[in-house]
Amino acid sequence: MVRNGHGGGKDMLCIKNGTVHDGVHREGFQADILVEDGKIKAIGEKLEIPGDAEVVDAAGLQVYPGFVEAHGHIGLDGSGIGYEGMDYNELNDIISPQMRGIDGVKPLDPALPKAAAAGVTCVCVGPGSANVLGGTFTTIKTVGKRVDDMVVRDGVAMKCAFGENPKRVYREKKDSSRMTTAALMRETLFKAREYMEKKEAAGDDLSKRPAFDIKMEALTPVMKREIPLKAHAHATEDIFTALRIAKEFGLKITLEHVTEGHLITEELAKENVPLAVGPTLTSASKFELRNKSWVTPGRLAAAGCQVSIITDSPVIPQEYLPLCAGLAVQAGMEPFAALQAITINPAKHAGIADRVGSLEVGKDADIVVTDGCPFEVSTKVKYVLIDGEQVDTLLQDTRQTVRG
Repeated sequence: MVRNGHGGGKDMLCIKNGTVHDGVHREGFQADILVEDGKIKAIGEKLEIPGDAEVVDAAGLQVYPGFVEAHGHIGLDGSGIGYEGMDYNELNDIISPQMRGIDGVKPLDPALPKAAAAGVTCVCVGPGSANVLGGTFTTIKTVGKRVDDMVVRDGVAMKCAFGENPKRVYREKKDSSRMTTAALMRETLFKAREYMEKKEAAGDDLSKRPAFDIKMEALTPVMKREIPLKAHAHATEDIFTALRIAKEFGLKITLEHVTEGHLITEELAKENVPLAVGPTLTSASKFELRNKSWVTPGRLAAAGCQVSIITDSPVIPQEYLPLCAGLAVQAGMEPFAALQAITINPAKHAGIADRVGSLEVGKDADIVVTDGCPFEVSTKVKYVLIDGEQVDTLLQDTRQTVRG
């Protein structure tokens, strides 16, 4: 039963005798996992298995939740086809909140099956960081032929960006300083708040409603605190500006990249906002990355922050997400914290922890079975289930090399 498309498993399957690392409890434990209709039906020792169930003997193997990426662009980048396939930045308008990541995803991108084969079963993807406001992210499973059928939850966050990228891309058009970026952000949020208030005050009286504005409509869920700003911020000054603006408007926010987070650990611990750290397995290609370090996720997690480790795929190929967690452990991160940083924490970060991120009854049967710790380069992925269906894992032996 090897999965070729998305749709939810209808057959019953049991993973027996494995050591389960559920992403919730610190220590692994011996248990069976019963899967039915794409969901986890039961977890326990010596479960009674229906006669028609497929059995996967995981004796001597390790069982994990499917790995989750909190921030990337896989499927929007167009792996292997150059600039023509890139659909993750709108380059004609610095304020483009109306963009929707779901409209740019290429389900047949060859990077997606490689990710699935490595155990990365769910990703949060969307626009890049060229724009001050770039559009909404969507969460998808890493298998399927039609993006609509791959979606876990659409419109989970509104991308915004601080620092060098907007002012580099729009230097000759609109933005040449960090102050300009912040001013453009504030101006747009003021307009969005006013638009929302006028629309609410008008009620059912169409004559009093403001003229339709697709940008303001896209920002309304942000202003209502239904979804967070997803703020690209590497440097300390950009991190604090993002937090300052979110507080000014009473908005939810997550911080993305947080490259200099280890320099302001105590301050971030006070803020209690989700942090997505990375990509770290690359060179410091611009000034705001000069303090990049593998110690960052471990120090933030030790301080009590909710930390997700990210590849920012394709900056780091998506299949190396577990390896990035391993390098964080090598730099001092506690192993269980590293596991949570690629499972339950990114699920929380993206607002989909009710579906994925841990092995619990009722959740999607996204399961990875390995012959060792997934943080180790020598470990092999033996089985991957997405929605209860087995994924072809042979692609893990043809992983692409890291791009600079």
